[in-house]
Amino acid sequence: MTEYRDSVSTDQTQRSTVDLEAVKSRQQATWASGDFGVIGTTLQIVGETLCEALDLESRSYVLDVACGNGNAALAAARRFCKVTGLDYVPSLLHQAADRARHEHLTLRLVEGDAERLPFEAGQFDAALSTFGIMFAPDQARAAREITRVVRPGGKIGLANWTPEGFIGQLFKTVGKHVPPPAGVASPAFWGVEARLRDLFPDVRLLQTTRREFVFRYESTEHFTDMFRRFYGPTYKAFRALDLEGQAHLASDIADLAAKFNRSKVSFVVPGEYLEVVIER
Repeated sequence: MTEYRDSVSTDQTQRSTVDLEAVKSRQQATWASGDFGVIGTTLQIVGETLCEALDLESRSYVLDVACGNGNAALAAARRFCKVTGLDYVPSLLHQAADRARHEHLTLRLVEGDAERLPFEAGQFDAALSTFGIMFAPDQARAAREITRVVRPGGKIGLANWTPEGFIGQLFKTVGKHVPPPAGVASPAFWGVEARLRDLFPDVRLLQTTRREFVFRYESTEHFTDMFRRFYGPTYKAFRALDLEGQAHLASDIADLAAKFNRSKVSFVVPGEYLEVVIER
């Protein structure tokens, strides 16, 4: 909670002290590296669960912000919604389009920025984001934008990793080896209810539910290898280190995994996230 309170003061000063556009450019390069789709497809159940939490109705106009390779967008399309997916990584949009085509689903896919949504106010009945918008460096602006494009009475659904959960702690572990940009609030604060209430102060309803996505891999070594090769943030972190540094990071990830792993024969690690349902 102390870290969260510090993030509030960061928000108040970051526009004048941090080049957020430069941070965003580096983030875009990070998510374009590796191949997030390999990891992203394993998270499909989160998109399905979030659509059910929002109780989406067919023919609703739905936006998936920072859609990646399309998990939540495809989940909404399966419910016969009229879906637009937005992301700033073209290769991920291509993957989302391929998945939609193979499943005979219709998606409108737009290259764009979560902080500058190229849509009219109130254009959508609902907006979603699964582990996406939380990475926008200007958190307040991203929250205002996703709120702006949803009509009054519409819904916003988010799935955000919590700071204390496995992925939140993984980010913290990686940050000890390759520090994140100074002056930018942690993405994991989108997994703190108090922070969300600051970001969405004028909505009619904001409900949160703690849920778990279970990471299942053959072993800790298998998990580390997959995230090292395909997950942008860890891909970039390992590449920034020399061989000794890479070995230390892998060792720290193994130590972290040991604290969360509930299997003695493979890698079965619950990753806590906050499911958020907002009504405008």
